[in-house]
Amino acid sequence: MSSPRVSDQTRHDYCADGIASLYALPFTSLLRQAQEVHHRHHAAAQVQLCSLLSIKTGGCREDCGYCPQSAHHNADLQAEPLLNLDTITTAARRAKQRGATRFCMGAAWRSPPTRGKVFARLLEAAAAVKALGLQVCMTLGMLDAEQARQLKRAGVYAYNHNLDTSPRYYPQVITTRTYADRLATLRHVRAAGMTICCGGIVGMGEERSDRVELLQQLSSLNPHPESVPINLLVRVQGTPLASAKDLDVFELVRTIATARIIMPYSRVRLSAGRTQLSDEAQALCFLAGANSIFMGEKLLTTANPDVDADMQLLQRLGLQPLASTS
Repeated sequence: MSSPRVSDQTRHDYCADGIASLYALPFTSLLRQAQEVHHRHHAAAQVQLCSLLSIKTGGCREDCGYCPQSAHHNADLQAEPLLNLDTITTAARRAKQRGATRFCMGAAWRSPPTRGKVFARLLEAAAAVKALGLQVCMTLGMLDAEQARQLKRAGVYAYNHNLDTSPRYYPQVITTRTYADRLATLRHVRAAGMTICCGGIVGMGEERSDRVELLQQLSSLNPHPESVPINLLVRVQGTPLASAKDLDVFELVRTIATARIIMPYSRVRLSAGRTQLSDEAQALCFLAGANSIFMGEKLLTTANPDVDADMQLLQRLGLQPLASTS
């Protein structure tokens, strides 16, 4: 079966076989196609800088096999309650000063509580960060329709809720929440008028076919997710995936390149796991079509490259941070 080709037409009907054929192209041919799409639909030298803050850490009831915040695992992690507004806004101001245009707040919940004052504090935080001139992104677990509407009204621009992997492999990683649960939250987010940030994690022991099926699931969403984070597993002691085998870095690059081609207008975000990548490997990811990274020394609870190192790498590659639109 012939592989998908570079096109200006946005498609939602890619089959897994077609994506697999594209994914398996000779590496240079795959990157050439990804570059064509990238240059056609994006300012190829611009990279969006985002910042991610854990505003409520640990104690999550989900059993996601990669996550040290799960109460089911024995990771060395200190649980922390919801941060106060001053702490959140101070972190957001600092992120903006460093060049971030999007500020994402993550909380370790199955779903955010709606009783009491907690949800009101989340809405307050969203409004305060928006007032700073930043795109507001939140990731709080599953949402119902009314929660999504309230977050939108408070100023949340994007909601992150990853599919993580293929439907086939998903039960090997998570048992406390179904794939259908995740898709339902995405529907609520879209219906409320927020943009969607949705991607997955590679290197969890899945097969190439699982990465292909993940991409097929993402590309079938209509519209495509505006942001597609591609995470490389960060192995944390005390979690079930702590002993997962290393993933060939070229598989990560292939995943990014294929995502770029089949979701041409999406911002593909090179996310967790960058501390495991050399500068050269990160450069390949940018060449493959990644045009966003998370900046800051920590992504929720795991390490991230130093901000100065990131800025130096971008400068060496002739890449520029996306300017704020505020």
